[in-house]
Amino acid sequence: MPQLNPNPWFFIMLLSWLTFTLMIQPKLLSFPHTNLPSSKTPTTSKITPWAWPWT
Repeated sequence: MPQLNPNPWFFIMLLSWLTFTLMIQPKLLSFPHTNLPSSKTPTTSKITPWAWPWT
């Protein structure tokens, strides 16, 4: 059973994580953010209680 032998699978996992952290992640983090959370104004809505017809 190949899943019980961790030698090739551990190397593949380690290589994929290194590829992600060293190559893909800096490219993704360099993109500008389109929706900054600080630019949004908080909105408050008035909450009205529900009128249950059977009470």
